[in-house]
Amino acid sequence: MNPDCIRIYEDNPRYWQYKGKPVLLLGGSVEDNLFQLPNLEEHLDLLNSVGGNYVRCTMSCRDKGDVWPFKPVNGKYDLDQWNDACWQRFGRFLALTAERDIIVQIEVWATFDFYRGVWAVNPFNPKNNRTYSAAESGLPEVVDSHPTKTENNFFWSVPEANNQKIALHYQQRFVDKLLSYSLDYGNVLYCMDNETSVTPLWGAYWADTIKAKAEEVGATVETTEMWDKWDLSHEQHKATFDHPERYSFCDISQNNHLSGEEHWENAQQIRAKISPIRPLNNVKIYGSDEGHFGTTRDGLERFWRNIFGGLASARFHRPPSGQGLNEHARTHIKSARMLTDRMDLFTCEPHNDLLTNRKENGAYVIANPGAEYALYFPNGEPTDLDLGHAEGAMKAKWLDIAQSRWAGEETLECGRTVRLSPPGSGHWAVWISR
Repeated sequence: MNPDCIRIYEDNPRYWQYKGKPVLLLGGSVEDNLFQLPNLEEHLDLLNSVGGNYVRCTMSCRDKGDVWPFKPVNGKYDLDQWNDACWQRFGRFLALTAERDIIVQIEVWATFDFYRGVWAVNPFNPKNNRTYSAAESGLPEVVDSHPTKTENNFFWSVPEANNQKIALHYQQRFVDKLLSYSLDYGNVLYCMDNETSVTPLWGAYWADTIKAKAEEVGATVETTEMWDKWDLSHEQHKATFDHPERYSFCDISQNNHLSGEEHWENAQQIRAKISPIRPLNNVKIYGSDEGHFGTTRDGLERFWRNIFGGLASARFHRPPSGQGLNEHARTHIKSARMLTDRMDLFTCEPHNDLLTNRKENGAYVIANPGAEYALYFPNGEPTDLDLGHAEGAMKAKWLDIAQSRWAGEETLECGRTVRLSPPGSGHWAVWISR
């Protein structure tokens, strides 16, 4: 095992460690298939400049300017030949992120590339390649339905399901090629799918395959699956939650469709139940006035609730469904890093039980009671904090999140409940320590 690779933090398995140190993953980017981005280096530098260290990488090829992994020959793809341009992009992406200590969460199968209009041009579609026919592969030429209908049996090829040997051979070839690049890097997490609704046998097969391939070269990998259902208590999610031997972390991004107290409570319920304790990642945080899954304010609040909820990562989803790496995202990532870098975050726990006279969605706290406390205020509303575990006096330093600046401090007398009133409206945080 490479001690410097991304792995579960030994002292607190709710978080990650990288290069031997605990790390909170914060990010945002303009695309999800970031390896295809023309100005990739500039975009990664922008993320780095505000303290971001986490990106998503769907192995998707559906956008204008993207290239597919297979070589086109006389108007059709040859699945026995690689398109070097695609893999060069992927390799460069891995190198550039590793140089910047940016953690990459790869989604091996980009679900939406295998349905409707994108399936019509996908090289795996039998009508688009000269390698196999529909009859030979068992794959359809037309899939007009949404992925939640699961009507592309591409995702049933594994031996425990339909055992479509020809399709599986070329799927395996693709995964082997991906791993021939990614296993050389220690900054990679592996998610099997994006918002999948298919049989859990599919994800299980690929997670086990990836872990076995890693073991062959002396590497250790961290794996998960991402289910479609927004409700984390849905049966789908149990395939991940109940199988730590296969999935060493859980991605709960779909919870980020919810808002306010419901968003907080659902994540906290899963956090309390998860056994053994594992990192809970949020590689997609929805919310933008330009999209359909909540407002910009929703997206920014979700980001902070995930951090204060003791979750391992928080990344803004691409536009128009999220903030991407726009000015809002950059400001909030920078402010989050300003706060958490001062704290011993990895010894703290969510502690809303310490709050009284709190309005709904008015404040959230993460703390190591008696040692330090941090509070997030979505809209500058006051609350009372129990400092009964602490003695003497502590300093409260206020962070104006929207301006990424520290904005004054006050002395608090401990051993009692104190009133905390943010200096203004909007997003605020306060750090209380000796």
